[in-house]
Amino acid sequence: MVGLYEGSPSRENARNAGLTVDSVAEVTKASDVIMVAVPDHVQKDVYRDEIQPNLGPGAALMFAHGFTIHYGFVAPPPSVDVLMIAPKAPGHRMREHFVQEGIGVPCLLAVHQDATGNAKEIGLAYAAGIGCAKAGVLETTFKDETESDLFGEQSVLCGGVTSLINMAFETLVERGYPPEIAYFECLHELKMIVDLIQQGGFNYMRYSVSDTAEYGDLTRGNRVIDENVRSNMHRVLDDIQSGAFAKEWMSECDEGRHNFLRLRQEARTSRIHEVGRGLREIMPWLNPREIE
Repeated sequence: MVGLYEGSPSRENARNAGLTVDSVAEVTKASDVIMVAVPDHVQKDVYRDEIQPNLGPGAALMFAHGFTIHYGFVAPPPSVDVLMIAPKAPGHRMREHFVQEGIGVPCLLAVHQDATGNAKEIGLAYAAGIGCAKAGVLETTFKDETESDLFGEQSVLCGGVTSLINMAFETLVERGYPPEIAYFECLHELKMIVDLIQQGGFNYMRYSVSDTAEYGDLTRGNRVIDENVRSNMHRVLDDIQSGAFAKEWMSECDEGRHNFLRLRQEARTSRIHEVGRGLREIMPWLNPREIE
């Protein structure tokens, strides 16, 4: 069963896939295991209004990320299991792997509360059902998953890498290089490098590139990512560990997300985005996807 709000565009998709669709409240009433997969910033309200009043003793409450449990925005009663299966990929990519390749993506398993004594086994069964067990399940805690996940997103995977790419792109353009060349050198080729690193680590990447590129890597990389960057990373992690980032983000959402939406729009209309969109149009093999 899938619990969705009335008017959700996903209702039709779920029904077409042969799933029973109802409100979150009704699905909670009818279920022994409930997976909460809604965005972090709405979980508190959904839990308070629809899940908590209908959650029976002995039920298992599962999460795909530890944010609301770790920072105390959701506090389930002691009579239920609370656990996490956190797939290491966005939802649509996870689905693509499962449908197209027959496997899932690696995931993390954590048990916050084991009222029945079966929480871990329930989590492993769920991981097997969504294909993650074929890719690998690592055991962790809600604290470690939440804080390391936020740090990775902010310092490397999302915030760090986009800021690095954009700054390198702007540096070349400011020094007179064509924007299209700057895009290829600073963004387009990144996928190849990341694929090599994922397949065999830094050593395999350095084995694969030219000696010139490797020497530049080893002698110039730490000029760009220096000890000042490490200090900034520590400050980012401090905000995560103290709960300051979580409080800031939830307050931003409660107050209408005006700053977030402004920053999002600025990023979506940046020069590197416009240059990239034009180049992706002439590379249909990339299966380009544009978000306006």
